Amino acid sequence: MKRISPAFGRRGLLRGGAAIVGSSALPFTFTYHRIARAAKYGELVPDPDGIIDLPPGFTYKILTRLFDPMSDGYRSPGLPDAMGAFPGPDEDTVVLMRNHELGVLDILHTPLHPEQQAPPESYNPAASGCVTRLVIDNETLEVKSSNLVLFGTLRNCAGGKSPWGWLSCEETTDGKHGYTYLCSTEATSVQPPRQIAGYGRFKHEAACVDPDTLVAYLTEDRGDSCLYRFVPDDKADPFTGKLQALRAVEIDEFATSDMEVGQVVPIAWVDVDEPTPSDDSVRGQSQAKGAAIVKRGEGIYYWQGAVYVCSTSGGPVGGGQIFKLVDGPAGGTLELLARSDDLEVLDHPDNIAVAPWGELFMAEDGDGEDYVRVLDAKGQVFDFARNAKSDSEFSGVCFSPDGKTMFINLMFDHLTLAIRGPFPEFTPPPETTGGETETETGADSESGGSAAPTTGGVSSTSAEASTTAESTGADATGSASGGALDDDGGCGCKADAGGPGFGEVLAAAGALALRQRSSGSGG
Repeated sequence: MKRISPAFGRRGLLRGGAAIVGSSALPFTFTYHRIARAAKYGELVPDPDGIIDLPPGFTYKILTRLFDPMSDGYRSPGLPDAMGAFPGPDEDTVVLMRNHELGVLDILHTPLHPEQQAPPESYNPAASGCVTRLVIDNETLEVKSSNLVLFGTLRNCAGGKSPWGWLSCEETTDGKHGYTYLCSTEATSVQPPRQIAGYGRFKHEAACVDPDTLVAYLTEDRGDSCLYRFVPDDKADPFTGKLQALRAVEIDEFATSDMEVGQVVPIAWVDVDEPTPSDDSVRGQSQAKGAAIVKRGEGIYYWQGAVYVCSTSGGPVGGGQIFKLVDGPAGGTLELLARSDDLEVLDHPDNIAVAPWGELFMAEDGDGEDYVRVLDAKGQVFDFARNAKSDSEFSGVCFSPDGKTMFINLMFDHLTLAIRGPFPEFTPPPETTGGETETETGADSESGGSAAPTTGGVSSTSAEASTTAESTGADATGSASGGALDDDGGCGCKADAGGPGFGEVLAAAGALALRQRSSGSGG
């Protein structure tokens, strides 16, 4: 959502550190740049229609507007937020899964026509949060079909791609809300909610999954939030396990906002004893065990064995930070790649995505004009797009599996756009749909191509990463293990009658784990 920027205005400099890594076997190459909005793709060209300014050679197409009719009889909802692009049902199609950050009885933006009742599959008929699915022709960008997939959730803000489909997260803990939901990319109608209780109940923002280990990483949109991971007990049963919070080794409640560019901090993980509390206490539980504090964790993205994390309000001017998290069985590291010292250069990055060729795209949610900015592997930040229509934030930045198309939302303008142009060429790896009945999910576009920004700059400090993850030793609770909760709708990872069996998802995950183990893929 739109935030108020600090009183000092939009002045300063962005500090970005980076290294170029062709593969994990290559050495780090340290470079450092202080760049004031470089123009790698060229200076932005004003849009004569006043929608979005893009570099020379780039064009856009509006895919949907508020209340466009959908194929299933509903209408396109408003406030489109995070999105994920998957291979479509046909070779020449792309499936776009789209969150809508709607509240309770949001009649101004609901997918329901005035005479329609909430679908019987609704999680909470009084809530309007939802997920829609668009099937798009990969050549013409025509919307071939569109439908509602999930309804009755609340403030579906961000989420992320997974080997099983789209993860949609609720940015609230009101009532029985505050969970992550699994949505099939093959669903052609509204489905019963599939809630992943093990991922915790808190003010979720975004999620991503390591396709090799099936460990999920989750952000929390609070000024004093934590950064979480969910570790499955067995990859054949990926939603039974432990929710944990990141902790800096030997530093309780470490303030990540104070990190310098290039600083590397060794990390461990602490167990969350009660991942689905009735109150909003997950981060309090975590910080009582020394968990690190992140200022508004938002976008998160898995890429080539690392997790990229956005702190929207971190850093000395509160303008945002980008971290790189490298995790492992014996611990790991958290490194600050870049931070905003100048709101004219980078203003509260929110959703992020690593393009298939390795550049980090950041959708801004700042005050006044908002841009899509890019951080490349040389540590440069540059403009890619400007909202010429309004001061609405950008949201939902993602790329088609073949890298030809970038999808983006103008959230408060209720527009979903497809952008094409002279993007860098790359060879896409194979990717499947992410539907629940797939027996092989494989690594998607997040696991191939060139390396994203990877390391800090001249102010970097060295730290040992050989540490054992901290744990309380407590067993996961019934809620964390994915079992059903009570009968009022607060369920675990369980398929209701009328939908495909959730066992199919687990079987697919097991097949994925076996294939990756035998082929050495993933990670």
